[in-house]
Amino acid sequence: MRYELSQSFYFEAAHTLRRKIEVEPSLRIHGHTYIAEVTLAGEPDPDSGMLVDLAHLRGHIETLRLALDHRFLDEVAEIGPATLENLCAFIWRAMEVHHAQQLDCVEVRREASGDTCRLRR
Repeated sequence: MRYELSQSFYFEAAHTLRRKIEVEPSLRIHGHTYIAEVTLAGEPDPDSGMLVDLAHLRGHIETLRLALDHRFLDEVAEIGPATLENLCAFIWRAMEVHHAQQLDCVEVRREASGDTCRLRR
């Protein structure tokens, strides 16, 4: 049987965007509340009964959250243009270092605007 285990976190961050529509508002520095969810999938360890120790997962997520929270995302070179797609990819790369075999999905949402992006294996 395949299990999925998800952990969510939120962060507040600002950015600008270069767009072809709504150009002026997007070029101004503006911020969002982001909610990200990391999903691991696989078989539980037969000895522990756990897919992953949640304390380890939470620790990795907290390190990532601190790198994003209250930041100007345009200055985080590893993200590139601060789109939902690039945020998903950035989070994926950060989590893949610790959970390469189990990482299954990264989702980033902006609930205020109803926008969601998912990156799946």
